[in-house]
Amino acid sequence: ASKVPVPVKESFSQHFPGATAKWEKEDEKFEAGFKFQDHSMSALFDANGTMTESEIEIKVAELPANVLAYLKANHNGTTINEAAKITKANGEMIYEAEIKGKDLLFDMNGNFIEEVKN
Repeated sequence: ASKVPVPVKESFSQHFPGATAKWEKEDEKFEAGFKFQDHSMSALFDANGTMTESEIEIKVAELPANVLAYLKANHNGTTINEAAKITKANGEMIYEAEIKGKDLLFDMNGNFIEEVKN
């Protein structure tokens, strides 16, 4: 946390007042893991303090029906370890389903975008 630039810490406090972050460095960005309004969340900031995305954990049942249908058709019987909704800086929202050490990403309509290894 001592290596997190002041603009990043200030931006985090403005977006999530009262939250306490556990910081990690991710490439050239800084990721804050925290609880906010009873939700597990994370937020990614560049060194200037601009938030580039935020992620909120959701229940698997909260994933869109199209996502659940895709997972059933393509990964039947595989346990979904975690589900999340990600909001990019431009307001674009995507869904994430974590299975077998991979994140499967879907657009807001539940259409598959890509698979990313954790």
